[in-house]
Amino acid sequence: MAFESLGDKLQGVFKKLRGKGKLNEKDIKDAMREIKLALLEADVNFKVVKDFVNTVSEKAVGQEIMESLTPAQQLVKIVNDELTQMIGGETARLEFSPKPPTVIMMCGLQGAGKTTATGKLALNMSKQMGKRPLMVACDVYRPAAIKQLEVLGKQVQIPVFSMGDGTDPVIIAKEAVAHAVKHGNDPVILDTAGRLHIDEELMDELKNIKESVNPTEILLVVDAMTGQDAVNAAKAFNERLDITGVILSKLDGDTRGGAALSVKQVTGKPIKYASVGEKLSDLEQFHPDRMASRILGMGDVLTLIDKAQDAIDEKKAQELEAKIRRQQFDLNDFLEQFRQIKKMGSFSQILGMLPGIDKKMLDAVDTEENAKRLVHIEAIIQSMTEEERSKPSIIGASRKVRIAKGSGTKVQDVNQLLKQFADMQKMMKQLTGGKQNRILKRLRKAH
Repeated sequence: MAFESLGDKLQGVFKKLRGKGKLNEKDIKDAMREIKLALLEADVNFKVVKDFVNTVSEKAVGQEIMESLTPAQQLVKIVNDELTQMIGGETARLEFSPKPPTVIMMCGLQGAGKTTATGKLALNMSKQMGKRPLMVACDVYRPAAIKQLEVLGKQVQIPVFSMGDGTDPVIIAKEAVAHAVKHGNDPVILDTAGRLHIDEELMDELKNIKESVNPTEILLVVDAMTGQDAVNAAKAFNERLDITGVILSKLDGDTRGGAALSVKQVTGKPIKYASVGEKLSDLEQFHPDRMASRILGMGDVLTLIDKAQDAIDEKKAQELEAKIRRQQFDLNDFLEQFRQIKKMGSFSQILGMLPGIDKKMLDAVDTEENAKRLVHIEAIIQSMTEEERSKPSIIGASRKVRIAKGSGTKVQDVNQLLKQFADMQKMMKQLTGGKQNRILKRLRKAH
């Protein structure tokens, strides 16, 4: 995951300081030298690092932190605050035109993930905002670019406007906006052409598109894995097009993260979204404060809550609560909950958003063996009959053999799952009995 190495190094600096009582200027100077090296190794822009270190050092040697009972915590807070400012400060949201449709122009170098980001943004706006987007194929040069966008459109069930690869992209953009007005689509998301390198021909075309449809947003898709090259590209695009924001792609890759930490300071334009996985639903609003907390090992509980709200069906959750109260929770319910949690991402992603979870713990969870185990759990339950899921107590030896055979597992795997489920039922019984049940009722009334 992005920032993993940087996060480990920064957290290591703070661990050394926690063992000390008071901090002196040498302690802080040594710590800042290590932080500076960690940021430079993460490929953060040199000037950005210099300004960051100077600001933190100035605040860290103040009387308040030197006399604090918990100086290490005070230093973490200063670094967290300044890191948040470095990568954007406040959350930057999309702007919408008062007169629909809003036009969003996607631009970037070839290979940055622009077309995929277009599909992800369209899906996000459809699901999260209730919009009716129209994706537009303005890349008439890259082989199969139009086809790729059409395939994405089918996957996310969002219409794609195209006029073939022989049409001027400026005309395509104009016609797409007219089509959107006629059919009630809003926003219009233009997937424009890219190049391997910035050239005059590309920039002239993008400027002509901008002048013809007057986009509310010009979003630059930046490949987070390309480090300072991405920052240089962002600077050049901003100088020519005056972009309104950035989408970071491939933030889930093995990247040092320097581009993400530098782009706001270099361009003055905020990161608005980040692509955090391969699924089309893996696009997140970029929250600088949450990202800073993740880097410093302080977790990201708010994003975890957002993911839970998106993944978990409220009506089903209420039905489940009623079943638990009546002690009717069965393997059908267990399977349903298992599937809803899976929608939130891998268990390592979920745990990574909790404060205090270190890399070793994540590595222990995110193993091939555990991944197979999760697949087996689902296969075992699916191999049961409806009656067996409702009444696991009827599953005897011969049924276990059949279930194991049907799920491609061993009888001992079936036994292990049934034991875990029985233990869970006992725990739920204790929770909903007597005093605990009364507490639950009070909490429900208060809610």
